[in-house]
Amino acid sequence: MTTATNAVEMRGITKRFPGVLANDQIDFAVMTGEIHALLGENGAGKSTLMNILSGLYRQDEGVILINGRHVELTSPRDAIRHGIGMVHQHFLLTQSQSVTENVFLGLREVSFMLDQQRMAMEVQRISEQYRLPVDPNAKIWQLSVGEQQRVEIIKVLFRGAEILILDEPTAVLTPQEAENLFITLRSMAADGKTIIFISHKLEEVLSIASRVTVLRNGKVVATQSTEGVTKTDLASMMVGRQVLFQLEKPPVQRGEARLRLKNVSALDDKLLPALHSVSLTVHSGEIVGVAGVAGNGQRELAEVICGLRPLTDGVIEVAGESMKRPSARQMIDAGVAYVPEDRNATGSAPNLSVAENLVLKSYRKPEMGAGVMLDIAAMRRSAASLVSAFNIVTPGIDTPARKLSGGNLQKVILAREISGQPQVLIAASPTRGLDIGATETVRKILLEERSQGAAILLISEDLDEIFAISDRIVVLYEGKIMGEFEAQEADLTQIGLLMAGGRDVTHSTQAQV
Repeated sequence: MTTATNAVEMRGITKRFPGVLANDQIDFAVMTGEIHALLGENGAGKSTLMNILSGLYRQDEGVILINGRHVELTSPRDAIRHGIGMVHQHFLLTQSQSVTENVFLGLREVSFMLDQQRMAMEVQRISEQYRLPVDPNAKIWQLSVGEQQRVEIIKVLFRGAEILILDEPTAVLTPQEAENLFITLRSMAADGKTIIFISHKLEEVLSIASRVTVLRNGKVVATQSTEGVTKTDLASMMVGRQVLFQLEKPPVQRGEARLRLKNVSALDDKLLPALHSVSLTVHSGEIVGVAGVAGNGQRELAEVICGLRPLTDGVIEVAGESMKRPSARQMIDAGVAYVPEDRNATGSAPNLSVAENLVLKSYRKPEMGAGVMLDIAAMRRSAASLVSAFNIVTPGIDTPARKLSGGNLQKVILAREISGQPQVLIAASPTRGLDIGATETVRKILLEERSQGAAILLISEDLDEIFAISDRIVVLYEGKIMGEFEAQEADLTQIGLLMAGGRDVTHSTQAQV
């Protein structure tokens, strides 16, 4: 392969941070008009490499060529000037402004007096040219997640991007939205755009990318065509060992109802209705998956059950005990454990040690001390035992939690919550942002808790995860349950339609009682 055919070529890229060699002599090339996937575990060096290409970081060694010419990328503005645009996983949009205003936001070339009509026409032109339908005059808050992503892509196209970096672009999309995005990407590639596609979803990589580069421990371990490659092959290259995609899941053995919601309603942080008369039941020994696109009441549902958000109506029952206005302490005492979606801001105290994080819910117990005095020796013994039992990789139990990898921090949270032998476990996006190996570990832990008789409510935007370990699936849309299915009978297309607000529930089952 010669540089004449390459839109991007990175040669010998090395990047060091204090104590970490993030990129080690990486060679990475993407051809013009190609959709090229970039894979690797968390910490493999993907983000660092793409941050260098998008001008956020400067490499310590190595050179970058764009269309065969050596370039110096010292800022994102340099990257844009050379036709490189990045669409981040977390959208950078101003909710109160229109689509057009967001597209033009930050451009130096825009005059003080804005011609809103001309600007909207330009956005409409790009929208139609690249099959990215969106209303130029709509406010961002009025758009679906899929539409917001189109706005982000229109933004970089408007700035002249010929090379697009897409970071986890389908993480919050329904299957139908993801397929529509793939149609758009294939069309863009056919028109000569170059696309670098970063994803943990290996099926998507195999369906959309013509070639793939795999990083492990800051080095390239493979660059090859996706033709004839399997999901298992890619996972093995990423992790360095065989990964189990189909975890062993014994037939469900449902026990008594441990968690019951009856017509539960609640408000969001803006005091607007977020949950509307939600009723569902979770039994001992089963996992009930809640499928839905982000922002449809999932966070409010988890917080209501855990006593972190008040009910405006309805009742919650835990093991037969009725609770109308439960506090977080009451729910903990009732045996409800919670793995929140944000492991850093909500799930842990980042500046406290691993040991301190592991006892955040058990320090009141007699074995941890008397009165206001904490038995430090008992805390350390308990922490060391949990670190060993959950295989938490940490320099020591005194290490601040913020220094752990995402997977190991998640294991700290799971160890803390599960060690209390909960009756009910609420797991919200428990594998979000984790690599394949860590994801496999977390799912195994949840299945083990299921076998121990816990009632588990799994809230996830990842349908692969929902289908992999759930026994029943409910779909949440705009704070309402749209349908309920036995997992083995659930249809991916049907669930995707319900996630987008469809109402055909011909496959739904009667609610479990």
